Amino acid sequence: MKLTLLSIAVTSALFSPGAVAQTETDSTDLPSMLVSADFRPAEAQDIPVSLTTFDEEIIESRGAQHIEDVLNLAPNVNLSSGASRGQFFQIRGIGERSEFLAPLNPSVGLYIDGIDFSRSGGAATLFDIEKVEVLRGPQGTLYGANALAGVINMQSKQATNDLDMNFQSTVGNYDTRSVGVAVGGPLIKDTLLGRIAVHTHRSDGYMDNDFLGRDNTQNQDEMTARGHLKWLVNNDLTIDLNLLHLNIDNGYDAFTLDNSRNSLSDEPGNDKQHTNAFALKSDWRASSKVQLQSTLTYSKSDLEYSYDDDWSYKGQFDPSLFPYSGFDQYKRERENYSIEFRALSNEEGRIFADTTDWSVGIYLADQRQDLKRKYFDNDTPDVYPLNNTYETSNSAIFGQLDTALTEKLTLITGLRAEHWDADYDDSQGLDLDDSDVLFGGKVGLNYQFRPQHLLYTSLSRGYKAGGVNTEADLAPGLRKFNNEYLWNLEAGMKSLWLNGSLVTDITAFYGLRKDAQVKTSVGVPRDSGGTRFIDYQDNAAKGRNMGIEASVDWLINERLRTFAAVGLLHATFDEYDNPELDESGLNIQGRRQAHAPAYTFSIGSEVYLTPQWNLRANVEGKDEFYYSNSHNAKSSSYAITNASLQYQQQNWTFTLWGRNLFDKDYYTRGFFFGIDPSAGYEDRVYTQYADPRTFGMTVSYDY
Repeated sequence: MKLTLLSIAVTSALFSPGAVAQTETDSTDLPSMLVSADFRPAEAQDIPVSLTTFDEEIIESRGAQHIEDVLNLAPNVNLSSGASRGQFFQIRGIGERSEFLAPLNPSVGLYIDGIDFSRSGGAATLFDIEKVEVLRGPQGTLYGANALAGVINMQSKQATNDLDMNFQSTVGNYDTRSVGVAVGGPLIKDTLLGRIAVHTHRSDGYMDNDFLGRDNTQNQDEMTARGHLKWLVNNDLTIDLNLLHLNIDNGYDAFTLDNSRNSLSDEPGNDKQHTNAFALKSDWRASSKVQLQSTLTYSKSDLEYSYDDDWSYKGQFDPSLFPYSGFDQYKRERENYSIEFRALSNEEGRIFADTTDWSVGIYLADQRQDLKRKYFDNDTPDVYPLNNTYETSNSAIFGQLDTALTEKLTLITGLRAEHWDADYDDSQGLDLDDSDVLFGGKVGLNYQFRPQHLLYTSLSRGYKAGGVNTEADLAPGLRKFNNEYLWNLEAGMKSLWLNGSLVTDITAFYGLRKDAQVKTSVGVPRDSGGTRFIDYQDNAAKGRNMGIEASVDWLINERLRTFAAVGLLHATFDEYDNPELDESGLNIQGRRQAHAPAYTFSIGSEVYLTPQWNLRANVEGKDEFYYSNSHNAKSSSYAITNASLQYQQQNWTFTLWGRNLFDKDYYTRGFFFGIDPSAGYEDRVYTQYADPRTFGMTVSYDY
């Protein structure tokens, strides 16, 4: 089955449906989406990087509420849950999978309207999001330490001079219901523009708690409010203010002792996030030579992550089996500030005999996280209490030169130097300071050998700062770990064929990870039964991450469009030195890295039945992957089918959508340990299910 799916993916030359925007039925080409996650906005086909984009029509056609609902369309991208939603992202096999006691330094950046949410993936709700951009590979010049593996950039709809109103309502199975309203337009014509969007989403979730007699202990209860003000000060100066308010009160009750969707937990947990954030941006055409830009961001978030640690109820097991009861709670307060200034050349500001566009900038950021952890064991509070504070300060300078060597050949050189300072202290008396200077950047060549064909190659260096392990039982030498670096060689081609009706994109990459930060865990028996796990990061490995990403989007005729994407990935550890695993006899060296499936794919079509009706369907899936670098448990490969039927009449759109139509069981998180008293606490695989078959109707009105 796996070989069949892979052969379908390869022979179909699969490509991402998000590489281009939706076309009208009378169009003869596929216009490329404007991408903002670079120094200068450009068409997706002109950006020399492996890239997938999703527009609002793709989001609506899938009934998508959160970024986890669309990420399977991007090749070589994976996610990890262990919460109410998939909140941890991996690109090309690199990325974090969870966060417990230790503070997280992410490998994949997540930005919403320029605000950094790389540590808070639950914020990635999708109502009134105009586009999502997934950039694969190190983005060290522009994004620095958060972009070792890549960046996910989300941009909400912007206010314009035209009155724009949107209403959207969704109902679906599992008592899913969502309502959103957005209004934008001129407050003062040609001077002050505004937009506001409010959306609520609720669902009972996909678990049944048989002990409590409830079907909503893994519920979703999310409210998102966005605001945008655009001040057109004059023809040369624009000021933008983006506001974001999130109120997420989801439940967390995902794991069971029998790996089913029927929980017996007596203390279900929570997955909450309450956030207020803003981004203030200015764009000033200071002269015909120089463009000046600035961005000031601030966010404050209160988060709770908690769960029933034993996945059972008191009295479920005979006392002779030594059952235990525990509830684990992590409450975090995060406060982030950042400011960035950029100067970019305009048409008369090119240097070196008018051959070179330039960009320079400085970046300053402060982040603070306060954690309060409580663990309740057999009604005894604070068995493993911990309060800690983690503060980081970043200061960076960066720049890029785009030099036209000939009319068709361009040399790109970028460099970023970043000073990283971190301070950690906790209630157990641990006090660690760390500072370092990190370097990243890029050297690349772009060859536009025809207007429809772009060839590019690049050598880039990404970096991620080191960090701290918080567990008091760890050896002193494991309390800190060092920076990680990724050297990435990449070559690709982006093309338009058949008068623009066929868009293709293919990239090959070869990455070398140096001092790879690898998360592992050690099991420690509890006095009361069961196992307590010590998670920690270590610079345990050198790794290779190489592969291919390809996409195609073809408007075959005015009635039929087909699109596809494939990612092939070979991600292994060439060296892996971990004494704990060596003692257990587990050999990780040469094995695939965790959450790094060997292939991912998506293939689908859209049929324009009439000017009002269109039908879209796709199949997407991925190969098996290891859940962790600490054991051999892994997921199974899978393919799921999604479809939507859409009817448009004037300003109204009715979309009947379904995801995972054949109700395939697949998983987003897995563990391997002993937790079941009836099995003598034998180590076993425990998994969190991905979404089952979901379907619904979305009605929207656009003015």
